[in-house]
Amino acid sequence: MLQQFNEKNRNLIVNINGRLMHRDEAGISPFDSAVQGGDAVWEGLRLYQGRIFKLPEHLERLRRSASALAFVEIPPNEILIEEIKRTLLANQMRDGVHIRLTLTRGVKITSGMDPRLNKSGPTVIVLAEHKAPVYSKAGLALITSKIRRPPPEVLDPRIHHANLLNSILAKIEANSMGADDAILLDLHGFVAETNATHLFVVRGGEVATSRVRACPDGITRATVLEICAKEGIPHRETDLTIDEFYAGDEAFCTGTMGELAGVTKIDDRLIGRGEVGSMTKSLSELYVRRTASEGFQIVL
Repeated sequence: MLQQFNEKNRNLIVNINGRLMHRDEAGISPFDSAVQGGDAVWEGLRLYQGRIFKLPEHLERLRRSASALAFVEIPPNEILIEEIKRTLLANQMRDGVHIRLTLTRGVKITSGMDPRLNKSGPTVIVLAEHKAPVYSKAGLALITSKIRRPPPEVLDPRIHHANLLNSILAKIEANSMGADDAILLDLHGFVAETNATHLFVVRGGEVATSRVRACPDGITRATVLEICAKEGIPHRETDLTIDEFYAGDEAFCTGTMGELAGVTKIDDRLIGRGEVGSMTKSLSELYVRRTASEGFQIVL
């Protein structure tokens, strides 16, 4: 799975600290904390017919992550929403859009990792792209990575930070093996998530996903669990081994950028019948219904 350049994004207008500029003219300081040490938090948002799905939940996670990293200044939600709106209007965007909202600790007075070197406020970056869900609906092939997700004692996974080297190393491994993505286990050998998404397995009509222990609180993940509860679909959060995925009737992954996507192969083993399963299709349809009717209206 390799994303391709979308010609509609050639002349994107991006927003950095309220300044709107062409993508080719955009840039941040080499003294910015994101450049110096990946010291930033971010959210991926998706726009459906002028509405951003689960925007309050995303902004709450952004704020919680920035607070956990002791950011001195965190812009109010009203300011962040206004900058997202300005960016969408500048690009005349209303649907089929993915937004990456990034908040860095800001610019340092000199190079170094000490947060006391940050004497100015945070850097706010709004990048909105024309981007449909990125995963194939025909099913994904995953591999189990040798890279492990660290436990909360090392780095709290609920901090949605921008230092993604752990995921990038796993993605490199998946690329080298011709897979779409890689599954990362925690230090106890249980499935945490993939390099980019949360994972679910279906067996005997029950939907199961990993505990939030070595993976972040996924908003799409939480939405799927909400749907299961509303529709009376048996579901649980538990410790899952990779063998339980091998033995599953079907599996799927979730995330804002790719929504729901079926998994048909893991480590060259077919999952179920090696095709996107009926539960995955049903939950995908229910998810689409929610995104079509719910969300924060941001542009008309």
